Amino acid sequence: MKDITLCKLKLTSLMIQQKSDRENSNVANKIKQSIAWWCFGRHLEANALISELSRIGYAGVEMCPQELWGQVRDGGQKIITQSGHASLGDGLNKVENHDRIEREINENLALAQKWEIPALIVFSGNRNGLPDDRGIETTAQGLSRVAKAAEDAGVTLVLELLNSKVDHPDYQCDHTDWGVKVIQAVNSPNVKLLYDIYHMQIMEGDVIRTIKNNIDYIGHFHTAGNPGRNELDESQELYYPAIMQAIAVTNYSGYVGQEFSPLKDALTSLEAAYHICDV
Repeated sequence: MKDITLCKLKLTSLMIQQKSDRENSNVANKIKQSIAWWCFGRHLEANALISELSRIGYAGVEMCPQELWGQVRDGGQKIITQSGHASLGDGLNKVENHDRIEREINENLALAQKWEIPALIVFSGNRNGLPDDRGIETTAQGLSRVAKAAEDAGVTLVLELLNSKVDHPDYQCDHTDWGVKVIQAVNSPNVKLLYDIYHMQIMEGDVIRTIKNNIDYIGHFHTAGNPGRNELDESQELYYPAIMQAIAVTNYSGYVGQEFSPLKDALTSLEAAYHICDV
């Protein structure tokens, strides 16, 4: 009981401090938040989870099974992201994959347009010995093939930055600079990066400076605590209130998706994460 009371006091204090920070800063946008379904859907029945998300203040869900899309929409939540193509490890950095990935992305763009899904997630694939400069060129070529279709559909393709140190060995889009070079080469307003804060903390750190310097190339964010990919609490090294403030004072108008695996009660952790990121 003492530990629970202490946690509540800390959360209250944090929320008061965040309110003060907002009042004393030039916040341009309120952070819109979503949740990755794969992290939380296994902990709560679908309708119960959707209802609780609306109560807390979340705007939508990501990577949700298609058979639940109707329930999600009926429950007042939006569908924010879906995968644009199959195979994370076998992706856009291989020319031989481009025909397949173009077909898959075009099919998913049609679904995204129908269901008003703002972003589809795409992947570089693993290196398998491919030099980084060649990987940039090939990935940009693959995305250029579908950029106009994404623009016409009003959907953003977000190339995900993942760590190759812990979770995705050999994944090529594992540093912000690499991803930015791809986005610059494609040069489309509807092709951007998915900046995963957890993954980039593992690979390069310096999160706030990197976000500020590259915000024009970022179309979506994901969160999680590091190490462990768990709650955004004091057991991990990222200070999310400051990170969210850094995003909020930019021109960013997209979503921040909670993509952590809860070690504690999932609903309690979701509510705490929402308030931590509510700037």
